[in-house]
Amino acid sequence: MERKTTLMLRLIGDKSPHVAGKDGKYDDKRIDWWTSGFWPGILWLMYDMTGKEAYKEAAWSWDERLERLMLEPNAYDHDVGFQFLPTAVFKHLLTGDADGLRRGLSAANFLAGRYNLNGRFIRAWNGDKHGWSIIDTSMNLSLLFWASQQSGDPRFAQIARSHAETVLKHFIRDDGSVNHIVVFDPDSGERLEVLGGQGHAPDSGWSRGAAWALYGMANTYRHTGDEVFLHAARRVAHFFLANLPEDEVAHWDFRAAASLTGEPRDTSAAACAASGLLEIAERLTPAEGRVYRAAAERILHSLDAHYSTWEDDSHEAILLHGTGHKPAGENVDVSLIYGDYFFVEAIAKLEGWQHRVF
Repeated sequence: MERKTTLMLRLIGDKSPHVAGKDGKYDDKRIDWWTSGFWPGILWLMYDMTGKEAYKEAAWSWDERLERLMLEPNAYDHDVGFQFLPTAVFKHLLTGDADGLRRGLSAANFLAGRYNLNGRFIRAWNGDKHGWSIIDTSMNLSLLFWASQQSGDPRFAQIARSHAETVLKHFIRDDGSVNHIVVFDPDSGERLEVLGGQGHAPDSGWSRGAAWALYGMANTYRHTGDEVFLHAARRVAHFFLANLPEDEVAHWDFRAAASLTGEPRDTSAAACAASGLLEIAERLTPAEGRVYRAAAERILHSLDAHYSTWEDDSHEAILLHGTGHKPAGENVDVSLIYGDYFFVEAIAKLEGWQHRVF
């Protein structure tokens, strides 16, 4: 991992990567794009694990760059957690940097401002989607819990918990599968409809959505101590694990067709789920947690052995065969920077990493 990420540092530099295609070259998105925190997050994590200053130096300015764009026309939305947790918050955690603290709290204020009081949800995206909320936001709640701890203001945690309770009620189904998009009336808060989003259909089993949910609810349990969130995380985990193919790496949607033969995998869903499974395991007794840890290890072993680029020094990513948005025909069978981040994070947890960002 250290050898590969050092190579990535030379190849990627200060690009803001999202997708690497067949040529193995990561693109360079605007830094208000939702994935902009994951590459510096890898750098901070590797600095934390190795102590090598090169990682710290490369990661240092990212939260400043993100903040600077806040003052210009931008597309920041519900995903500021994905952007500021692995940058400003991680920076403050490791170095005590006061600007990292300030920037993290500012992002939390922005996220809290997206809360709909009547619907008890954090709205997704911008434009006219005033009543839309998505399962991905489960992972951004950690920014609010962190801000509450740092500031002493309980309102951040209250909003995070309220949204998490809405996830339990409207997003996680009885069988552990999840809805991607739930549309509410923005005035009354009434649930109007469910949309398939990046899943195959409104009632399908989008695998990355399940990964967001199981990890996000495990995090919510860590912050609240309320068993209802741990039970929800475990229910989604059971759905995810029960639907894995023989090589333990999820298809992009567990219900995409009667037979999944030929359907693309999503290594980003697998990596995120593995890190979330390790989080669940850590919150249980060793006897209860070992099934989740063992499952995470099987997934990570398969990613390492069959889906990685260890032997290709020209490839800028770690994992192959990710799926971004299959229904839209976007980013299918590619490398995804968030898949790389959660893979590095999960391996770090296996190696005894004690800090937590999400």
